[in-house]
Amino acid sequence: MGITENEKKVYVIGHRNPDTDSIVSAAAYAAFKQAQGMSNCRAARAGKPTPQAEYIFNRFGVTLPEFLSDLVPKVAHHYNGDIDTISEDTSLWEAMDRLERNRTRVLPVVDARGRYHSLLHYSAFAQKVLKMINPKQKTMIQTSIDLLSTVLHTQALVVHEPTVVKKSPVIVAAAEYGTFTEHLAAHIPENTLVIAGDREDIQRHSIERGVRALIVTNGTTLAKGLREEAERRGVSILISPYDTASTSLLIIYSMPVTSMSNTVVQPVNRNDTARKVAPLLADAPGKTLPVVDDDGALLGVISEGDLYREPNVEVIMVDHNEISQAIEGIENYRILEIIDHHRIGTMSTRNPITFINKPVGATSTIVTTLYQEYRIPIRPEIAAILLCGILADTLVLQSATTTDIDRSTAEYLANITNLDLEALGKDLMTAASNIAGRTASELIDQDLKDYEEAGFSFSVSQIEVEDPHGILSRKAEFVEELDRRRAKGGHLFSALLVTDITALSSLLLVAAERNFEQAVALPKQEESVFVLRDVVSRKKQLMPILSELVEKYVER
Repeated sequence: MGITENEKKVYVIGHRNPDTDSIVSAAAYAAFKQAQGMSNCRAARAGKPTPQAEYIFNRFGVTLPEFLSDLVPKVAHHYNGDIDTISEDTSLWEAMDRLERNRTRVLPVVDARGRYHSLLHYSAFAQKVLKMINPKQKTMIQTSIDLLSTVLHTQALVVHEPTVVKKSPVIVAAAEYGTFTEHLAAHIPENTLVIAGDREDIQRHSIERGVRALIVTNGTTLAKGLREEAERRGVSILISPYDTASTSLLIIYSMPVTSMSNTVVQPVNRNDTARKVAPLLADAPGKTLPVVDDDGALLGVISEGDLYREPNVEVIMVDHNEISQAIEGIENYRILEIIDHHRIGTMSTRNPITFINKPVGATSTIVTTLYQEYRIPIRPEIAAILLCGILADTLVLQSATTTDIDRSTAEYLANITNLDLEALGKDLMTAASNIAGRTASELIDQDLKDYEEAGFSFSVSQIEVEDPHGILSRKAEFVEELDRRRAKGGHLFSALLVTDITALSSLLLVAAERNFEQAVALPKQEESVFVLRDVVSRKKQLMPILSELVEKYVER
């Protein structure tokens, strides 16, 4: 059974612009936590999957992790979905009773399809009742015969058009007969509600004039022969058990709740940010607003107090540990765990957490060893994608980051899945190196990470190809896009590592501030293109080179 949106969720999520290992480790670790009993754990991704990742998940029939564009605090992370609602055709009496029983000041009104209609709250009710009982105005009640009968607990003798809701003037027949007839003559009889006691003359005249309904108080029976006349003229006859004063008072509460609810109060969308909603709540009735989805269906309510409570989201980070690489807004949530194989950055957390960081070639390797340590069987499809995650992040165990643990773990997973390492590796590299029809922006973004070093920021992307000439033939397009990234991020430089998976070497395309590019002491193949022989790992081989270049630039 799945969890609802409003229940607490734990997202297992990798870095922005996720590579294969990031998406695989999120999916596999979420499955691991679910196997441990954490049913509210969900795999997520902070960006579009690479073609290689899509190929892997499609091939082995695993659903891609849920896409989250950001984790900026939203209404969806705070609202209360455990609320009472009331349908638009419910009587005001029942609605007010619900308010009292639930000890709440607001009650959302919904239509037959569950969409938000209006909001019932005490201030709106009080204002409208005061207008209704204004002695300078005629009392008009919008109701149906069924609602009247239900609220007044009447014995219905004759019922005509029971569900039709319309406005009706109310006449209390307390005056002498002549005065009453004058009052009734001033109204359209078929719209009028008459409240009368045991006076046969009043009862008879009301029926003969064809009033909408005659409400007889104190449980009084109808005079002989009048029932048949009422049936003939289409007059509803209701016997109220209450006295005239109580009946007159209760009749107001027979109106549908929509007659008193506030249609001016607009709902907020589940995707609205907390920052946008906060000032709206300050001016809302009861400091509370309805929450709807994109189709207008009511999901719950949110109050000012809800915004200050812990959100219904917690996070487990995989394949990264730096805020600069994490999904936007993650700092607003409690981080439960970090599972990673990169250098440790400067990130801090509010609470003690589980932090597993190992010098191996892939986070997928760490996740697999956790399954082994906790003696949790790995489902075949999860074992298959874990194997792909290891092979993808280690260039089929050829990268400088590859360790004996990666190799033994890959062999273990290959044994479980009955997959051939060499054949699978070729399939993965083919899927990764397909750049046909893809823009420079898409290729740069598919595996991009931001870094900070010695007070400067920079970005480094990586793509793997079987032949780098396809990239070089489009060099101008790539350098222009890198320069756009550099300017937008305020970076010292932006670079693209183009790894030749056949020769196990790379080219580095760089767009940089002029002074820095002149200081790059690397073998240069052509303008903005540098040769990095035997370099295939961004983490273990390229980053130390770039860190040293930045430090030397600072010292100049």
